[in-house]
Amino acid sequence: MRIDAHHHLWHYTSEAFGWIEPGSAIARDFDTDDLAREMQAAGVDRAIAVQARQSDAETAFLLDCAARQPAIAGVVGWIDLRAPDVAERVAARPAGPILGYRHVVQDEPDADFLLGEAFVAGVRAVLAAGLSYDVLVNGAQLGTLPAFLARCGEGRLILDHAAKPDIAAGAWQPWAEQIAAAARHPTLFCKVSGLITEAARDWQPSDFERYLDHVFACFGPDRILWGSDWPVCELAGRYGDTHDLIARYVTRHCPEAEAAVFGGNAIRAYELRPLI
Repeated sequence: MRIDAHHHLWHYTSEAFGWIEPGSAIARDFDTDDLAREMQAAGVDRAIAVQARQSDAETAFLLDCAARQPAIAGVVGWIDLRAPDVAERVAARPAGPILGYRHVVQDEPDADFLLGEAFVAGVRAVLAAGLSYDVLVNGAQLGTLPAFLARCGEGRLILDHAAKPDIAAGAWQPWAEQIAAAARHPTLFCKVSGLITEAARDWQPSDFERYLDHVFACFGPDRILWGSDWPVCELAGRYGDTHDLIARYVTRHCPEAEAAVFGGNAIRAYELRPLI
């Protein structure tokens, strides 16, 4: 079972997706039929749809997509994690394969956003309900991740995009130290997704080598998930490029971990087994 642990879908409007540059390669609709074609070409069996807007309507949209496309194994939606009744909202979540939730923390101007009391309480409510939480942070926020994880306690947490190292600039610190510190939290998984859009537009596979070396060393291959980050990846390559980049790395360095990185770890991180 080959699983894409991170993709998006949307009906594009400039108002709903202000973060997308008008006229860019991703400033258009991407629907389930598009996804199915890309997955089939790459030999991927199932996929996890992840929110790209901060609204309850986004979660409803992705659940509708999952209902129409059996290849979508589940949804990482959005919920107001700072709402005082967040536990009740989680309990009353819509029917459908909601695996967990995410907030686009990277767009928050506060470097300490993760440590907000209400936000931490919301994440704890999600984890207490047996769901996962996807962590999406920028470089300024990454340093607060270990403290956030400690406050969240037990539960399944997944770090998106290896915390987005600045590969184009060849930057290394403080990312390397900070991600190593975060990886010490035993229930944190890491997605090797979204990396080609952090590299120069004329990227080569060798550009990613030491970043992948570090992530695999810190987390171990039993806590790493591949995700395409499609269609955002279209800004720097194709769906198949994201797959092949990680597949070839795994073949070179840890071929025994292929089944885990490309499926088994996603099943554990998102508790997918009942859905597959």
